[in-house]
Amino acid sequence: MHSKTGHFETRWVPDDHDAIAPDGSQVRLLCGLSRGGMALFTLPANAVAKAVVHRTVEEIWYFASGRGRMWRRQGEHQDIVEVGPGVSISIPVGTHFQFRCDGAEPLVAVGVTMPPWPGADEAQPAVGPWEPTV
Repeated sequence: MHSKTGHFETRWVPDDHDAIAPDGSQVRLLCGLSRGGMALFTLPANAVAKAVVHRTVEEIWYFASGRGRMWRRQGEHQDIVEVGPGVSISIPVGTHFQFRCDGAEPLVAVGVTMPPWPGADEAQPAVGPWEPTV
């Protein structure tokens, strides 16, 4: 459900996804404003997303459920961190990243994109540490 009254927007998480992200995860759109947008990303159980790099947006993710790992690389610096409920990560502009679900429960994250997602050519393919399954 979605409503807009005057300057305010209210959204409820839809039962079905609105889109498939360039990394292969399911996207459920949440509220957005002129300088940022929010979405719920879901990666199925035991799945590995495609590695991507964003051209102009940066993101902050908060993991709500599931267990997995996130790989990020910027220049010569890279890391792999375990993610799950209560973990927040940043993805600065130009960061190559890939994530995976390591359990029987889907990996779910709330993501904030700044600026709002500009369109299909924003995410470019990258080479990550794992073979994608989605």
